[in-house]
Amino acid sequence: MTLSRRQLLAGAAATAAAATVGVAVRQHALEAEPAPPPLQDAQNRLLWRNWSGIQTAYPALRAGPSSEEEVLAALREGPAPVRAVGAGHSFTALVPTEGTLLTLDGLAGIVDHDAGSHQATVWAGTRLGELGPALAAIGQCMPNLPDINKQSLGGAIATATHGSGDHSPALHAQVLAMRIATPARGLIECSANDNPEIFAAARVGLGAFGVVTRYRLQNVASIRLQKRTALRPTAEVIEDWPALRVAHRNAEFFVLPFTGMSATVLHDVTDRPAEPPGKPQDADVLLALKWLRDWAGFAPPLRRRLAQAAMASVKPEESVEEAWKLLSNERDIRFNEMEYHLPRETQMAALAEVLAAIERHRPDVFFPIEVRSIAPDDAWLSPFHDRASGSLAVHAYYKDDYRFLFDLVEPILRRHGGRPHWGKLHSLTARELAPLYPRWREAMAVRRELDPQGRMLNPFLRRLFGDV
Repeated sequence: MTLSRRQLLAGAAATAAAATVGVAVRQHALEAEPAPPPLQDAQNRLLWRNWSGIQTAYPALRAGPSSEEEVLAALREGPAPVRAVGAGHSFTALVPTEGTLLTLDGLAGIVDHDAGSHQATVWAGTRLGELGPALAAIGQCMPNLPDINKQSLGGAIATATHGSGDHSPALHAQVLAMRIATPARGLIECSANDNPEIFAAARVGLGAFGVVTRYRLQNVASIRLQKRTALRPTAEVIEDWPALRVAHRNAEFFVLPFTGMSATVLHDVTDRPAEPPGKPQDADVLLALKWLRDWAGFAPPLRRRLAQAAMASVKPEESVEEAWKLLSNERDIRFNEMEYHLPRETQMAALAEVLAAIERHRPDVFFPIEVRSIAPDDAWLSPFHDRASGSLAVHAYYKDDYRFLFDLVEPILRRHGGRPHWGKLHSLTARELAPLYPRWREAMAVRRELDPQGRMLNPFLRRLFGDV
C-alpha cells in the first residue's frame, strides 16, 4: 500500500484550495539527530547503545562465546552484572551493565531437526531474519512471527515477543525444551518433563535466570500466506475487530492518529503461487504521515481532511509469499515504544481512550498505534499467562519526546488491566507486577535458586524483580 508524499501534496492542494485555508509550513528537512553519548567513557570502555538510542552502557568486559562452556565461564568469572544482548531491540534497560556484556552471535544456526515432527533445535543467538530461510530449507517455518525480524531468537523468547492471531500464542509457546546456563547450577536441560519448574519460570526470563543457549522448537510445515492490506475508517475497523480476529489466521490493524483511518493487515493460508509484494512502502507511509504532522499539525481538523483526501485514492493490496517473508517486516525508521497486553474484552475500550487522549493532547504524534491479538499460554512470567489477550502498542518517533507514553498512555492501559511487554517501555516495579502474575512468587524463588548472588541482575532488573 503506497501513501506517498505526492498524494498528500495533491490532497493538500485540493483541500486547501477548496477551503481557502492558509497554512504555515514547519520546516523539518534539516532536523538534527539527538546528541550521541561519548563513544568511550573515562576508563576507555566502549559504548553500547540499543536500537532506538535511549539505553546505553559502558561494559567493563565484552564476551562473545562460541561454546556453552565459554558461556558458563563468562557467567562465573566475568564482572557482574552479566547481561546477554541480542539485537538491542528492547526499549527497557534490560541490557545495560557496567560488568559483562555477553553476545550469543557465536552461537547461531540450526543444531538439528526432525522432518517428521517439524521440530528443530536452534541456537539462541540466531536472528529471526536468518532463521526464516534456514527453516524453509528444511521444509519448516515458525507458526507465527513478530512485527520486526531483527531480534535474536533468545531475546525474542525471553521477552515474550509475539505476532498476532486469535489462536496464535507468543513465540515462547512453541518451545518444547531449552538448555540454560546458570551461575549456580551450570548447564540445565529443561522441558515440561525435565526440571519443569525451571522451564515454566525461565522460558520468559528476561535473561535474569541465566543464559539460554539453545531451544527445541515445535514448528509447522512450510506454508504460504496471502496478505491483504487495506485502509478503512477507524470506527468501522474497531466495530469489525471481533469478527476480523476470528475470520483470519493472522489479523492486526494500525490506527493512524489524526486521520480517522486505520490500515488492516490480514493473513490467510493459501495454495496460490507466490506473488511477492513490491518494494516495502512502510517507510514511505511513515514519512508521509510525518510530513502531514509537520505541515498541518497545528490544525487537527485540517490535518484530518488532508489525510483523508490523500487516502481516498489508496487501493487495497494483496501479496502471496512464504509465511516467514510476510509476517515480519523491515523497520528502518527508529522509534520508542510502549506496549501493554490487555484482556481481549477491554482492548477496544482502551484503544478508544488512548486515541482520544493522543488526539486531544499530543499533536506531535504521527506513528500508528498497532493493535494485535495473542492466544494464552502457561509460562509463569508470560504477559499472556492463562489469558487471551489483545495488545496495544503506541510509538514515538526516535527524535520526539516519548515521556507522554508514561504520563498519558500508561495510566489508561493499566486501568484496563494491562500487563506490559517486557521489552517495551513501562514504569512498573515488583510491587505493581507481582499482583498481575499468579505464579510470581514461585518464579522469583526459581530465579534465586539459579542465581543466588544476583549476578544476572542490573539495577533495572533489581527494581523489576524486587531482588537482592
